[in-house]
Amino acid sequence: MNKTLKRCFAALSCGALILSLAGCASGSASGSATNQSAIRVGSKDFTEGLIVSEIYALALENAGFEVERVFDIAGSLVHTSLVNKEIDLYPEYTGTGLLTVLGMDAITDPQLVYDTVKEEYKKQFQITWLDYAEANDGHGMVIRTDVAQQLGIATISDLQAHASELRFASQGEFDVREDGLPALEAMYGPFDWKNSRVYDGGLKYQVLSSNEADVTIGYTTDGALADTDSYTLLEDDKRVWPPYNLAPVVRDEVLEQNPEIAEVLNAVSAKLDTATLTKMNAQVDVEKQEYEDVAAAFLASIQ
Repeated sequence: MNKTLKRCFAALSCGALILSLAGCASGSASGSATNQSAIRVGSKDFTEGLIVSEIYALALENAGFEVERVFDIAGSLVHTSLVNKEIDLYPEYTGTGLLTVLGMDAITDPQLVYDTVKEEYKKQFQITWLDYAEANDGHGMVIRTDVAQQLGIATISDLQAHASELRFASQGEFDVREDGLPALEAMYGPFDWKNSRVYDGGLKYQVLSSNEADVTIGYTTDGALADTDSYTLLEDDKRVWPPYNLAPVVRDEVLEQNPEIAEVLNAVSAKLDTATLTKMNAQVDVEKQEYEDVAAAFLASIQ
């Protein structure tokens, strides 16, 4: 979920991955931890992945575990790193597990997606999905707030009804990708935009703020969305897109040796919602804070 821009980045070379993992030394866990070696927490190579992985790492350290951070792994390689025992756990998205890793058909019910990936990961990979968070980083349609208020647009159904009055900032592939505009039109009907132009995905919020367009496609935890005076994320009222809820995925043998991991990380997931994750992304990407500081502040706030 492209996370398909964000998540499926071009793969790191095997040599680079080996170098990134070479420093993972074993050590003794302390406190309540029972494992003989450090827990290796992995992360994907984008802001949100780094923040959440750092939260996991800090929470485990607070619980007495020794932690080794193995961060900045390409989205296309991180699952393989877990299966190959190069890392012990990392935050994954239920939609990514369903569609990208398992190659299954899209499901839009969050609990059913979670139940499906939980069962299949256990069966195929000996990996456990711990509790999933409310935080959902999926596709979303974003409109300028002033336009939304002027036209009374709060849902994608509303957007479709007013499409002929709106300028769409596309990112090219969205118009033809199976889970992009074709999926929207199959569920909501045609979007006959006033005009549609292709822009670089990294400029989409700049395009809206400069009044070059009214609507774009984004992700539901994009940091820019913390500025609700400028941007409104529309409700996917017909649930065309699958959920991408965050959850820790942990190798079974690690969890069996260290059952306390589940309680520690489930407590994090219970407090991690979409608005909070959006705010943390904004603190790093917009306000230019360090992701380590943002993660530490969040963890302190829930303890």
